[in-house]
Amino acid sequence: MLSNIKITENEMRYMALLENMTGATIVDCIIEEDDETVIFAVKKGEVGLAVGKGGEKINRFRRMTNKQVEIYEYIDDAERFIRNALKPAKVKEIRLVDRVGGDRIAMVNVETKDKGIAIGRNGENIKKIRFLAQRYFGLDTIVIN
Repeated sequence: MLSNIKITENEMRYMALLENMTGATIVDCIIEEDDETVIFAVKKGEVGLAVGKGGEKINRFRRMTNKQVEIYEYIDDAERFIRNALKPAKVKEIRLVDRVGGDRIAMVNVETKDKGIAIGRNGENIKKIRFLAQRYFGLDTIVIN
């Protein structure tokens, strides 16, 4: 699904900079509308490489760019991607559902105590994960139960 993604010139610059600084393989970059946050998707197994020991690499990138940075591990399976993206929330079950109208949704059942973590302050966590799930897997929404 990554082949359909359009990346801007600025996003390509950030990808090249982070790759050069960390050695991690960056597969996607999104500059959020507020222009304050950059979201990266890195190759499976390379989040630690991108972040660095104690967050040193990502903190250096933040200082250089004056941007907030979020890193997600790209996994080419929707259920595994969602489960991983919701960490540290404990996910009990994920069901991908094709609705009659053609919508594809993910029904995610998390531990009751972890709903706040999964959703995030003002819904920010789930909003980003919904955006990424749409971008990578064509899911119309994610419902947290």
